[in-house]
Amino acid sequence: MRLLTALPDAARAAFRARVSGDPTGAPDWVRDIAQVGTGPGWFEPDGVVWRVHGDLSTLVGGVAALLGQAAHPLALAGVERHSAYREDPWKRLAGTARWLVVSTFGSAELAEREAARVRGMHRTVRGRVRGQAYSASDPVLLRWVHLAFTDAFLAAQQGVGRDLTARYGRRWPDVYVGEWARTARELGATDLPGNAAELAEALAAYRGELAPVPDSLRSFLAAPPGLSPPERVFYRGLSGAAAHLVSPTLAGCAGVPGRGRGGAAQLAVTRAQLRGLQVVLGSYSPSEEAARWRLGLGPAPAWAAEDAA
Repeated sequence: MRLLTALPDAARAAFRARVSGDPTGAPDWVRDIAQVGTGPGWFEPDGVVWRVHGDLSTLVGGVAALLGQAAHPLALAGVERHSAYREDPWKRLAGTARWLVVSTFGSAELAEREAARVRGMHRTVRGRVRGQAYSASDPVLLRWVHLAFTDAFLAAQQGVGRDLTARYGRRWPDVYVGEWARTARELGATDLPGNAAELAEALAAYRGELAPVPDSLRSFLAAPPGLSPPERVFYRGLSGAAAHLVSPTLAGCAGVPGRGRGGAAQLAVTRAQLRGLQVVLGSYSPSEEAARWRLGLGPAPAWAAEDAA
């Protein structure tokens, strides 16, 4: 009986350690969300951005975003040549998660500090591929990465996340697109869409610049190394759903069906997987728990009590 009771705790700890890159599940940047600055940050507590990025659909959105972003040869070159994602994909995942959750849930002071850190990293990512120069600080390339990211996370929320319409109204996707654009502007992107229709048009305008995603990368994203057998089963659900949520503009290059090309059964399975995982993990991620504590909206996280002991 004691073993059965411990299973959810073990699963929760393993999952949070995996996605945060920290054995405790609460690395320093999660603790900073609780301790740096006061008051709300860039986004309204319990607003649309909080709810989209607090939903486990982000696990699917992250895979779909990588598939879509890699269709741009210059963006792909930046990742392939300036990160060790193949050797340590989970460190790369944790780095992306850090930017997402700190800018979402952190105070304005912390979000600005994080944006400065990312801008500094971007300044070192530059080079040439096939005669074309690329730079991670290029506003045009930053815009592309933001568009593919936003489209993927919005599609994931709509496809496998909780329905936000009852809470925020039918226009919530427009609110998400418009509000989340702030983070891209902070990094240097310009000419960003303000609603879902503009987002789709902006993505479509890139068609002439896109190229097929290499088979090696698609295979890597379909089955990254280092997963245990249960994790591999769960991840297949995430990647299977992501294949049916990539923008129709990008799906051909990504070698996946994309949105609107079937996949209802796969999305239903993945949705059920995420609901089960939510039961194990609880209502809020460690990052949102930290933000709620900072704002006086919730109790102290477990790690805070341990630090005080």
